[in-house]
Amino acid sequence: MRIKNNLIDLKTSLPSHVALVAVSKTKPIDNLMEAYDAGQRIFGENKVQEMVEKYHHMPKDIQWHMIGHLQRNKVKYMAEFVDLIHGVDSLKLLSEINKQAQKHHRTINCLLQIKIAQEDSKFGMTPDDALSLLQSNALDSLNNITILGVMGMASFTANKRQIRSEFKTLKHCFDALKTICPALEIVSMGMSGDYPLAIECGSTMIRVGSGIFGARH
Repeated sequence: MRIKNNLIDLKTSLPSHVALVAVSKTKPIDNLMEAYDAGQRIFGENKVQEMVEKYHHMPKDIQWHMIGHLQRNKVKYMAEFVDLIHGVDSLKLLSEINKQAQKHHRTINCLLQIKIAQEDSKFGMTPDDALSLLQSNALDSLNNITILGVMGMASFTANKRQIRSEFKTLKHCFDALKTICPALEIVSMGMSGDYPLAIECGSTMIRVGSGIFGARH
């Protein structure tokens, strides 16, 4: 019941335009099923192997989001079912996603990961890189992917001013990219500890794990 209550409280507090990704990495399937039974249909995993295993054991109306750093050689394992890949940080990765999607006669939705944090451990492209990618001729031949927006992770810090600045950087990047690609609609930013601030700065999709399932061990 704890997971169900957490989920209900969270969804009640969210604006209608903000989508909720339940970050279920490391959590057992019975935890996910409690969230599913409470109405949650979008789950985010950061390891392909774990997501594939859960996909095979869970209802097929779930939208699976890959939210972690993705290596090109792992795309093939989830291309059959993944709904949205958050962490696309290169044209090479997009090309591989397109190739694997083609094999399954489907289109895979993607977000461009923008590096907004000051930490070296965070992945992502610069706003200029993203702009160049969207304007490149190479993108025209990738018919089995759809770029729906951007994703970013703020620095792991208690400094709210810094986090706000990083979130605003991502929103400004999204606004600039949308002028050349009007179909963009998703700004994926904000996690359990900072999602209210992310929404205030323009997020349309938040990724919440411990706020639903409790702390990870």
